[in-house]
Amino acid sequence: MTTTSAPDERPSVAMTAEAYGALRASAALWAGTSVLITNRRGQVLLQRVSYRPTRLLPGGAVDLGESPAQGAARELEEELGVTATFTRGLAVDWVSPVGRTTPPAMKFPGELLHVFDGGIWDKDQIAAIRPAPGEIEDIEFVEPADLPALMSPGDARRALSALRARISGAGPAFLEDGLPIVPTVLDRVGVLRTARARHHFPFHPIPVPDGLTIRQSWVWAFAPDGRVLVLLDPGGGAACLPGGTPEPEDSGDPTATAIREAREEATAELAGTRYLGYLSDPDEPCARVRYAAALTSLGPALADPATGRTYARILATPEQVLQFFDWGPPAAAQLQAVHHARTILRIPKAAHQPVTELAGPTSW
Repeated sequence: MTTTSAPDERPSVAMTAEAYGALRASAALWAGTSVLITNRRGQVLLQRVSYRPTRLLPGGAVDLGESPAQGAARELEEELGVTATFTRGLAVDWVSPVGRTTPPAMKFPGELLHVFDGGIWDKDQIAAIRPAPGEIEDIEFVEPADLPALMSPGDARRALSALRARISGAGPAFLEDGLPIVPTVLDRVGVLRTARARHHFPFHPIPVPDGLTIRQSWVWAFAPDGRVLVLLDPGGGAACLPGGTPEPEDSGDPTATAIREAREEATAELAGTRYLGYLSDPDEPCARVRYAAALTSLGPALADPATGRTYARILATPEQVLQFFDWGPPAAAQLQAVHHARTILRIPKAAHQPVTELAGPTSW
Protein backbone atom coordinates (compact mmCIF):
# COMPACT_ATOMS: atom_id res chain seq x y z
CA MET A 1 0.00 0.00 0.00
CA THR A 2 1.27 3.49 -0.82
CA THR A 3 0.18 6.96 0.09
CA THR A 4 1.36 10.50 -0.56
CA SER A 5 1.97 13.45 1.70
CA ALA A 6 -0.90 15.37 0.11
CA PRO A 7 -3.93 14.30 -1.98
CA ASP A 8 -2.76 16.14 -5.10
CA GLU A 9 0.88 14.98 -5.11
CA ARG A 10 2.21 13.21 -8.20
CA PRO A 11 2.62 9.38 -8.05
CA SER A 12 6.38 9.80 -8.49
CA VAL A 13 6.65 10.95 -4.85
CA ALA A 14 4.51 8.13 -3.42
CA MET A 15 5.54 6.77 -0.03
CA THR A 16 4.64 3.63 1.86
CA ALA A 17 2.21 4.07 4.72
CA GLU A 18 4.96 3.03 7.14
CA ALA A 19 7.41 5.60 5.76
CA TYR A 20 4.80 8.34 5.71
CA GLY A 21 3.83 7.59 9.32
CA ALA A 22 7.48 7.64 10.39
CA LEU A 23 8.02 10.97 8.62
CA ARG A 24 5.07 12.57 10.36
CA ALA A 25 6.05 11.08 13.73
CA SER A 26 9.51 12.61 13.39
CA ALA A 27 7.85 16.04 13.21
CA ALA A 28 5.51 15.41 16.14
CA LEU A 29 4.71 18.26 18.55
CA TRP A 30 3.23 18.46 21.99
CA ALA A 31 -0.36 19.61 22.34
CA GLY A 32 -1.51 21.75 25.24
CA THR A 33 -4.66 23.51 26.34
CA SER A 34 -5.62 26.29 28.75
CA VAL A 35 -8.65 28.31 29.81
CA LEU A 36 -8.97 32.09 30.19
CA ILE A 37 -11.48 33.01 32.91
CA THR A 38 -12.22 36.50 34.21
CA ASN A 39 -14.38 37.88 36.98
CA ARG A 40 -16.92 40.70 36.62
CA ARG A 41 -14.14 43.28 36.98
CA GLY A 42 -12.14 41.86 34.08
CA GLN A 43 -9.43 40.33 36.25
CA VAL A 44 -7.86 37.06 35.11
CA LEU A 45 -7.95 33.82 37.09
CA LEU A 46 -4.47 32.43 37.79
CA GLN A 47 -3.38 29.33 39.65
CA ARG A 48 -0.47 29.05 42.06
CA VAL A 49 0.87 25.54 41.57
CA SER A 50 3.22 23.40 43.65
CA TYR A 51 5.63 22.59 40.83
CA ARG A 52 6.43 26.02 39.32
CA PRO A 53 7.41 29.41 40.74
CA THR A 54 5.21 31.29 38.26
CA ARG A 55 1.42 31.44 37.97
CA LEU A 56 -0.54 29.56 35.31
CA LEU A 57 -3.90 29.64 33.59
CA PRO A 58 -5.93 26.47 34.25
CA GLY A 59 -4.91 23.78 31.76
CA GLY A 60 -2.28 21.26 30.82
CA ALA A 61 -1.30 18.64 28.27
CA VAL A 62 -3.83 17.14 25.87
CA ASP A 63 -4.09 13.38 26.47
CA LEU A 64 -3.90 10.71 23.79
CA GLY A 65 -7.05 10.60 21.67
CA GLU A 66 -8.42 13.76 23.30
CA SER A 67 -9.36 17.00 21.55
CA PRO A 68 -8.01 20.30 22.92
CA ALA A 69 -11.52 21.32 24.03
CA GLN A 70 -12.00 18.00 25.83
CA GLY A 71 -8.60 18.42 27.43
CA ALA A 72 -9.53 21.89 28.66
CA ALA A 73 -12.72 20.56 30.25
CA ARG A 74 -10.87 17.67 31.89
CA GLU A 75 -8.10 19.91 33.24
CA LEU A 76 -10.60 22.40 34.68
CA GLU A 77 -12.43 19.62 36.50
CA GLU A 78 -9.21 18.04 37.77
CA GLU A 79 -7.60 21.30 38.89
CA LEU A 80 -10.56 23.38 40.09
CA GLY A 81 -13.38 20.88 40.54
CA VAL A 82 -15.55 22.73 38.00
CA THR A 83 -17.47 21.12 35.15
CA ALA A 84 -17.61 23.11 31.90
CA THR A 85 -17.83 22.75 28.12
CA PHE A 86 -15.80 24.94 25.80
CA THR A 87 -17.03 26.01 22.39
CA ARG A 88 -15.05 29.20 21.75
CA GLY A 89 -11.35 29.42 21.15
CA LEU A 90 -9.39 32.61 21.80
CA ALA A 91 -5.91 31.71 20.57
CA VAL A 92 -3.68 28.99 19.16
CA ASP A 93 -0.03 29.48 20.06
CA TRP A 94 3.00 27.86 18.39
CA VAL A 95 5.43 27.58 21.30
CA SER A 96 8.81 27.03 19.66
CA PRO A 97 11.64 24.96 21.17
CA VAL A 98 13.44 28.21 21.97
CA GLY A 99 10.26 29.85 23.27
CA ARG A 100 10.14 27.77 26.45
CA THR A 101 12.89 26.95 28.91
CA THR A 102 12.92 23.18 29.50
CA PRO A 103 15.56 20.69 30.68
CA PRO A 104 17.64 19.35 27.76
CA ALA A 105 16.68 15.79 28.70
CA MET A 106 13.05 16.64 27.98
CA LYS A 107 13.87 17.21 24.28
CA PHE A 108 11.01 19.68 23.95
CA PRO A 109 9.93 19.57 20.25
CA GLY A 110 7.61 22.60 20.35
CA GLU A 111 3.93 22.76 21.24
CA LEU A 112 0.61 23.89 19.84
CA LEU A 113 -1.22 25.38 22.81
CA HIS A 114 -4.92 26.25 22.59
CA VAL A 115 -6.55 28.93 24.76
CA PHE A 116 -10.30 28.60 25.29
CA ASP A 117 -12.73 31.20 26.58
CA GLY A 118 -13.90 30.20 30.03
CA GLY A 119 -16.20 33.21 30.28
CA ILE A 120 -16.92 35.80 32.94
CA TRP A 121 -17.57 34.20 36.33
CA ASP A 122 -19.85 35.55 39.01
CA LYS A 123 -19.43 35.16 42.78
CA ASP A 124 -21.30 31.85 42.92
CA GLN A 125 -19.11 30.28 40.23
CA ILE A 126 -15.96 31.48 41.98
CA ALA A 127 -17.20 30.17 45.34
CA ALA A 128 -17.69 26.71 43.76
CA ILE A 129 -13.97 26.37 42.94
CA ARG A 130 -12.27 23.47 44.73
CA PRO A 131 -8.50 23.54 44.01
CA ALA A 132 -6.91 20.09 43.63
CA PRO A 133 -5.00 19.24 46.86
CA GLY A 134 -1.28 18.84 46.40
CA GLU A 135 -1.24 20.48 42.97
CA ILE A 136 -3.14 23.78 43.08
CA GLU A 137 -2.04 25.74 46.12
CA ASP A 138 -4.35 28.68 45.53
CA ILE A 139 -6.20 30.72 42.90
CA GLU A 140 -6.39 34.47 42.50
CA PHE A 141 -7.89 37.03 40.14
CA VAL A 142 -5.32 39.58 38.98
CA GLU A 143 -5.25 42.70 36.84
CA PRO A 144 -4.21 42.07 33.22
CA ALA A 145 -1.31 44.52 33.61
CA ASP A 146 0.08 42.34 36.44
CA LEU A 147 0.33 39.16 34.34
CA PRO A 148 3.95 39.76 33.18
CA ALA A 149 5.10 40.03 36.81
CA LEU A 150 3.37 36.80 37.85
CA MET A 151 3.68 34.49 34.83
CA SER A 152 6.56 33.37 32.66
CA PRO A 153 7.13 35.79 29.74
CA GLY A 154 5.62 33.47 27.13
CA ASP A 155 2.61 32.59 29.28
CA ALA A 156 1.92 36.26 29.99
CA ARG A 157 2.17 37.21 26.31
CA ARG A 158 -0.23 34.40 25.41
CA ALA A 159 -2.75 35.32 28.10
CA LEU A 160 -2.75 39.01 27.13
CA SER A 161 -3.06 38.18 23.42
CA ALA A 162 -5.99 35.87 24.16
CA LEU A 163 -7.67 38.51 26.33
CA ARG A 164 -7.29 41.14 23.59
CA ALA A 165 -8.76 38.66 21.09
CA ARG A 166 -11.76 38.21 23.38
CA ILE A 167 -12.31 41.97 23.67
CA SER A 168 -11.70 42.66 19.99
CA GLY A 169 -14.17 40.00 18.86
CA ALA A 170 -12.27 39.34 15.63
CA GLY A 171 -11.98 35.59 16.24
CA PRO A 172 -9.16 33.41 17.53
CA ALA A 173 -5.65 34.86 17.40
CA PHE A 174 -2.88 32.82 15.83
CA LEU A 175 0.29 33.30 17.86
CA GLU A 176 3.97 32.45 17.72
CA ASP A 177 5.57 32.33 21.17
CA GLY A 178 2.66 34.35 22.51
CA LEU A 179 2.68 37.12 19.89
CA PRO A 180 0.03 37.48 17.15
CA ILE A 181 1.10 36.70 13.60
CA VAL A 182 -1.26 39.48 12.47
CA PRO A 183 -1.56 42.02 15.33
CA THR A 184 -4.81 43.92 15.80
CA VAL A 185 -4.82 47.56 16.83
CA LEU A 186 -5.24 46.38 20.45
CA ASP A 187 -2.05 44.33 20.14
CA ARG A 188 -0.15 47.05 18.34
CA VAL A 189 -0.69 49.70 21.02
CA GLY A 190 -0.43 47.21 23.88
CA VAL A 191 -3.89 47.51 25.41
CA LEU A 192 -3.99 46.08 28.96
CA ARG A 193 -0.21 46.10 29.46
CA THR A 194 -0.57 49.15 31.69
CA ALA A 195 -2.96 49.41 34.60
CA ARG A 196 -6.59 50.08 33.69
CA ALA A 197 -8.25 53.18 35.11
CA ARG A 198 -9.90 52.11 38.37
CA HIS A 199 -12.87 54.33 39.14
CA HIS A 200 -15.49 52.59 41.28
CA PHE A 201 -17.34 55.89 41.62
CA PRO A 202 -21.13 55.96 42.10
CA PHE A 203 -23.05 57.11 39.01
CA HIS A 204 -25.89 59.60 39.48
CA PRO A 205 -28.31 60.11 36.53
CA ILE A 206 -29.31 63.55 37.86
CA PRO A 207 -28.00 67.11 37.48
CA VAL A 208 -24.80 68.05 39.30
CA PRO A 209 -25.73 69.59 42.67
CA ASP A 210 -25.11 73.30 43.10
CA GLY A 211 -21.69 74.04 44.51
CA LEU A 212 -20.08 70.75 43.41
CA THR A 213 -17.04 71.44 41.23
CA ILE A 214 -16.92 69.69 37.85
CA ARG A 215 -13.47 68.15 37.40
CA GLN A 216 -13.99 66.15 34.22
CA SER A 217 -16.28 65.91 31.20
CA TRP A 218 -16.29 62.77 29.02
CA VAL A 219 -18.55 61.79 26.13
CA TRP A 220 -19.84 58.53 24.70
CA ALA A 221 -19.66 59.51 21.01
CA PHE A 222 -21.82 57.24 18.84
CA ALA A 223 -21.18 56.30 15.23
CA PRO A 224 -24.34 55.52 13.22
CA ASP A 225 -23.89 51.75 13.74
CA GLY A 226 -24.17 52.08 17.54
CA ARG A 227 -20.49 51.79 18.38
CA VAL A 228 -18.64 54.50 20.26
CA LEU A 229 -15.31 56.25 19.86
CA VAL A 230 -12.45 55.12 22.15
CA LEU A 231 -8.97 56.61 22.24
CA LEU A 232 -5.91 54.42 22.88
CA ASP A 233 -2.63 55.88 24.13
CA PRO A 234 0.12 54.66 21.76
CA GLY A 235 2.68 54.94 24.53
CA GLY A 236 1.12 52.60 27.06
CA GLY A 237 -2.12 51.25 25.64
CA ALA A 238 -4.36 53.01 28.16
CA ALA A 239 -7.90 53.67 26.91
CA CYS A 240 -10.13 56.69 27.44
CA LEU A 241 -13.32 58.20 26.12
CA PRO A 242 -13.01 61.65 24.50
CA GLY A 243 -13.04 64.36 27.13
CA GLY A 244 -10.99 66.10 29.74
CA THR A 245 -10.85 68.89 32.28
CA PRO A 246 -12.64 72.26 31.94
CA GLU A 247 -10.63 75.19 30.59
CA PRO A 248 -11.33 78.95 30.85
CA GLU A 249 -12.50 79.08 27.22
CA ASP A 250 -15.36 76.70 28.11
CA SER A 251 -16.97 79.43 30.26
CA GLY A 252 -18.01 76.95 32.91
CA ASP A 253 -20.03 74.83 30.45
CA PRO A 254 -19.15 71.09 30.74
CA THR A 255 -20.88 70.42 27.41
CA ALA A 256 -18.46 72.83 25.76
CA THR A 257 -15.60 71.00 27.50
CA ALA A 258 -16.67 67.64 26.05
CA ILE A 259 -17.07 69.08 22.54
CA ARG A 260 -13.73 70.91 22.65
CA GLU A 261 -11.83 67.93 24.05
CA ALA A 262 -13.27 65.56 21.44
CA ARG A 263 -12.12 67.97 18.74
CA GLU A 264 -8.62 68.37 20.22
CA GLU A 265 -7.97 64.72 21.10
CA ALA A 266 -9.58 62.99 18.13
CA THR A 267 -10.51 65.73 15.60
CA ALA A 268 -14.07 64.51 16.23
CA GLU A 269 -17.16 66.60 15.59
CA LEU A 270 -20.28 65.91 17.64
CA ALA A 271 -24.00 66.61 17.38
CA GLY A 272 -27.00 66.20 19.67
CA THR A 273 -25.00 66.15 22.92
CA ARG A 274 -27.10 64.83 25.81
CA TYR A 275 -26.28 64.86 29.51
CA LEU A 276 -26.20 61.41 31.17
CA GLY A 277 -25.22 62.09 34.78
CA TYR A 278 -22.15 62.41 36.92
CA LEU A 279 -19.74 60.31 38.98
CA SER A 280 -19.04 61.31 42.58
CA ASP A 281 -15.62 60.73 44.11
CA PRO A 282 -15.78 59.74 47.82
CA ASP A 283 -12.25 61.05 48.36
CA GLU A 284 -12.73 64.38 46.62
CA PRO A 285 -15.84 66.62 46.58
CA CYS A 286 -16.18 66.90 42.79
CA ALA A 287 -18.27 65.69 39.85
CA ARG A 288 -17.13 63.84 36.74
CA VAL A 289 -19.88 64.39 34.18
CA ARG A 290 -20.80 62.07 31.32
CA TYR A 291 -22.50 62.85 28.01
CA ALA A 292 -23.68 61.00 24.93
CA ALA A 293 -23.57 62.45 21.42
CA ALA A 294 -23.63 61.50 17.75
CA LEU A 295 -20.36 61.46 15.82
CA THR A 296 -20.63 63.44 12.59
CA SER A 297 -17.03 63.36 11.34
CA LEU A 298 -13.39 62.65 12.17
CA GLY A 299 -10.49 64.59 10.73
CA PRO A 300 -6.94 63.28 10.32
CA ALA A 301 -5.34 61.88 13.45
CA LEU A 302 -3.38 64.73 15.07
CA ALA A 303 -1.43 65.15 18.29
CA ASP A 304 -3.50 66.22 21.29
CA PRO A 305 -2.24 69.73 22.14
CA ALA A 306 -2.55 68.99 25.87
CA THR A 307 -0.48 65.77 25.90
CA GLY A 308 1.40 65.69 22.60
CA ARG A 309 0.05 62.17 21.95
CA THR A 310 -1.59 61.06 18.74
CA TYR A 311 -4.19 58.59 19.92
CA ALA A 312 -5.24 55.49 18.04
CA ARG A 313 -8.98 55.87 17.41
CA ILE A 314 -11.25 52.85 17.45
CA LEU A 315 -14.94 52.07 17.36
CA ALA A 316 -16.19 49.55 19.92
CA THR A 317 -19.56 48.53 21.29
CA PRO A 318 -20.44 50.05 24.67
CA GLU A 319 -20.06 46.58 26.20
CA GLN A 320 -16.56 46.24 24.74
CA VAL A 321 -15.70 49.69 26.07
CA LEU A 322 -16.28 48.61 29.67
CA GLN A 323 -13.61 45.91 29.32
CA PHE A 324 -10.93 48.58 28.84
CA PHE A 325 -11.61 49.95 32.35
CA ASP A 326 -12.14 48.83 35.93
CA TRP A 327 -15.22 50.84 36.81
CA GLY A 328 -16.76 48.28 39.15
CA PRO A 329 -20.49 47.73 39.84
CA PRO A 330 -21.49 51.39 39.15
CA ALA A 331 -20.62 50.84 35.47
CA ALA A 332 -23.93 49.01 34.98
CA ALA A 333 -25.96 52.12 35.82
CA GLN A 334 -23.83 54.27 33.51
CA LEU A 335 -24.23 51.74 30.68
CA GLN A 336 -28.00 51.78 31.15
CA ALA A 337 -28.00 55.58 30.81
CA VAL A 338 -25.78 55.33 27.72
CA HIS A 339 -28.21 53.01 25.96
CA HIS A 340 -31.18 55.17 26.95
CA ALA A 341 -29.50 58.20 25.38
CA ARG A 342 -28.66 56.13 22.29
CA THR A 343 -32.34 55.39 21.71
CA ILE A 344 -33.20 59.09 22.09
CA LEU A 345 -30.51 59.86 19.49
CA ARG A 346 -32.21 57.27 17.24
CA ILE A 347 -29.05 55.21 16.93
CA PRO A 348 -29.43 51.40 16.75
CA LYS A 349 -27.83 49.06 19.24
CA ALA A 350 -24.50 47.86 17.88
CA ALA A 351 -24.25 44.27 16.74
CA HIS A 352 -21.43 42.19 18.18
CA GLN A 353 -18.49 42.80 15.85
CA PRO A 354 -14.72 43.31 15.87
CA VAL A 355 -13.18 46.55 17.05
CA THR A 356 -12.41 48.84 14.10
CA GLU A 357 -9.56 51.35 13.84
CA LEU A 358 -10.28 54.77 12.31
CA ALA A 359 -6.94 55.81 10.88
CA GLY A 360 -8.01 58.55 8.49
CA PRO A 361 -10.76 61.16 8.05
CA THR A 362 -14.30 59.80 8.15
CA SER A 363 -17.71 61.40 7.75
CA TRP A 364 -21.17 60.10 8.59
